[in-house]
Amino acid sequence: MAGLKLTKICKSYGRVDVLRDIDLEVPDGAFVVFVGPSGCGKSTLLRAIAGLERATSGRIEIDGRDVTDERASERGLAMVFQSYALYPHMSVRQNIAFALENMRLPRAEIAARVARAAQMLRLEPYLDRKPGALSGGQRQRVAIGRAVVRDPKIFLFDEPLSNLDAELRVATRKELAALHAEIGGTMIYVTHDQVEAMTLADRIVVLNAGRIEQTGAPLDLYNRPENRFVAGFIGSPRMNFLKGATTQDGRIAAQGFAPIDAPVARLLPAGAACEIGIRPEHVHLVDAQAADATAKVELVERLGGESFLYVRLADGAPLTVKSAEQTPARRGDEVALRLDPAHLHLFDEAGRARRLD
Repeated sequence: MAGLKLTKICKSYGRVDVLRDIDLEVPDGAFVVFVGPSGCGKSTLLRAIAGLERATSGRIEIDGRDVTDERASERGLAMVFQSYALYPHMSVRQNIAFALENMRLPRAEIAARVARAAQMLRLEPYLDRKPGALSGGQRQRVAIGRAVVRDPKIFLFDEPLSNLDAELRVATRKELAALHAEIGGTMIYVTHDQVEAMTLADRIVVLNAGRIEQTGAPLDLYNRPENRFVAGFIGSPRMNFLKGATTQDGRIAAQGFAPIDAPVARLLPAGAACEIGIRPEHVHLVDAQAADATAKVELVERLGGESFLYVRLADGAPLTVKSAEQTPARRGDEVALRLDPAHLHLFDEAGRARRLD
């Protein structure tokens, strides 16, 4: 396996800049996930690493070796695509072995590698079937097995689970996590799915408009976003945002709420305009006498052990509330709310996070 280093990677199509000055280091054995909105450049970046797209400028190093000008076949990488890309006329065994046969490896070694991958991915009962006789999840495991047998320096995954239904995505996600734990390989994974990113990654790279907004461990990005974009993108449901300002007596006045004593208030001068961020789980349903605000319920999602309430404050601002229990609230009810002052996020007018630590 190997690490990866990207230095000032740019990619343009004519006058359109898709990637802008990407600097990134992926340590050997890490599981790194690229996330971002559609069109942010995450798949283009993955294809540039693979050698399927040529970077307009910059340097790509794999295991300390400059591969910027090398062809995809020379980089020692394996890529798993969204579309599976299996040969329909070949059996599962033949699909997995195909690249090894092209490498002219001895038959005994090919058989051993295929058998190991099949055992690892629980494909042994299906080795003699054609792809058309497999479920979507089984086909995706075959595509992963085809990558595993090549023993690549780095595994690249381009939204590999997006064609699967919800149950299969969960099952295959577990298999990928187990695969990474077993082989310890360097893996780079592109997805738009928040849950995949948060549960699979050692490190998440958040991209926006061709630039890296923030890189870090999943919970670091969730708890300590560096700017408003990352705060709003990481987390589902998304973070609530309210207009606000600091008061003369050192409190935070958030839109629709009574002024709040919060530690972050000291980060800006009195009277400074700001934006307040608060996660749905840190907006609490309380008794009227303990409330900072009241709101009208517009929708309730009951998920069994927890509930999501979509409410609107008196001034019209929307808010999402997560309750860690079942709630009797219904559409049209008025609820009393309190913000947890220890979990307020403060963003200045430029969208930068202001933190105490």
